[in-house]
Amino acid sequence: MKKLLFMVLAACAGHYSYAQQKPNVVIIYADDLGYGDLGCYGATKVKTPHIDRLAKEGIRFTNGHTTSATCTPSRFAMLTGKYPWRKSGTGVLPGDAAMIVPVDKPSLATLMQKGGYATALVGKWHLGLGDGRTIDWNGEVRPSPNDVGFDYSFCFPATADRVPTVFLENHTVLGLDKDDPIEVNYRQKVGNDPTGKENPELLKMASSPGQGHNNTIVNGIGRIGFMKGGHKARWTDEELAYAFTERAEKFIEDNRANPFFLYFALSDIHVPRMPGTAFKGQSGLGYRGDAILQMDWTVGRIMQKLQQLGLEKNTIVIFSSDNGPVLDDGYQDGAVTQLNGHKQAGPLRGGKYSAFEGGTRVPWIVRWPAKVKGGQTSDALISQVDLFASFARLTSQPLAADDAPDSFDMLDALTGKDGKGRPWLILQGGALSLVQGSLKYITPSKGPKVAKEVDIELGNDTEPQLYDLKKDIGEQQNIAAQFPEKVKAMAAELERLKAADKTRK
Repeated sequence: MKKLLFMVLAACAGHYSYAQQKPNVVIIYADDLGYGDLGCYGATKVKTPHIDRLAKEGIRFTNGHTTSATCTPSRFAMLTGKYPWRKSGTGVLPGDAAMIVPVDKPSLATLMQKGGYATALVGKWHLGLGDGRTIDWNGEVRPSPNDVGFDYSFCFPATADRVPTVFLENHTVLGLDKDDPIEVNYRQKVGNDPTGKENPELLKMASSPGQGHNNTIVNGIGRIGFMKGGHKARWTDEELAYAFTERAEKFIEDNRANPFFLYFALSDIHVPRMPGTAFKGQSGLGYRGDAILQMDWTVGRIMQKLQQLGLEKNTIVIFSSDNGPVLDDGYQDGAVTQLNGHKQAGPLRGGKYSAFEGGTRVPWIVRWPAKVKGGQTSDALISQVDLFASFARLTSQPLAADDAPDSFDMLDALTGKDGKGRPWLILQGGALSLVQGSLKYITPSKGPKVAKEVDIELGNDTEPQLYDLKKDIGEQQNIAAQFPEKVKAMAAELERLKAADKTRK
């Protein structure tokens, strides 16, 4: 009896100590998910119960932003705390680009490492690999995510529509046959694999004209870029969600006794949308809708794992997206023809690539039952660039003057203690914008007004634009002519902030 009592007391003591440790952090980062693509943000044509539960049990932000309206720069900003337009070469990268996250400066991952966290990247990377010389896909790939703060990484190099279509685990390609070496070229064809341009009859999903998705065919889908070899190492699109989820679950399981930081960068719902067979045809919205269902399933699996391990209360789960939505982004997958009244950007104008709100205002949910009251909706202005400084405070680490120069400490906003957030924010959607309070100024631009290939308004105009987002979230009424002095002042402030070495206060 005494032995049993001792065991019970020891277990309780262990549980108490375990419960008092630093919070785990999981960032679930969707790809191309729009403000209106989730039930908790107003979607009625597609069901997202697991993500809706996150919102119900946490804080749903209505004014949360990426820094940019495309993927690579948004990811760069989140990991570096620096606006991407401050660094050249941070546009959407090809699959063989050099790494743009500096290895000699702190990143969000190194910050968490120094804070005592085990760190992992699982999913899409798309921030370059190697040092600018030709990448040796058949040996050790360095630098990789492991060289910028991730203890473990399991990813694909760029996006699912770009070669090489392989998994990179830490520094090496998974499953590579040394007798079938990989060669990648983005300028000219290599090898004898069929291409979408030469052999369209081999495609199981047609490429849209003019968008470049007609090079090497992998898994019946034309990709951007040419690839030779590595046939046994090539993944199939239908397995991506399963493979990434399994690796994310394993990392959580392996590190359940210590604080961990997981950056889980989903492939969904980026093109080519080829969800697992269990999800195909289930949404009624084409493969894009099916990919949303698969994405929601993935979130459910992660939450189930946290619950099973007793970690869900003291784990901060942040769910967001890298930019706004796009329907036809290179493949004819039913996203347009089976839209069925679904409003992917909700009430917002524009989408991916756009300077309008649809480009950068994205779903953003924070759940942390140990510290954050559930069922909240916040209008606080926040940006993903702020995660760096916010986590620095969370882990009690001072930032050097040169660290994360554009990142503000928004921990109070992220935990529901502050309903205002940032006083201002710079947004990148082709043209730069400045948001101050409810006002948004978009700089004049000579670019096209509509990206015809994707049918999205880009927000370009040769005249300045000014919108009151509180009264006009859909940016329908340009009030610049009514408030010329305000336009002048905001334009001058934007130029001042652009010229500043750092904007963090």
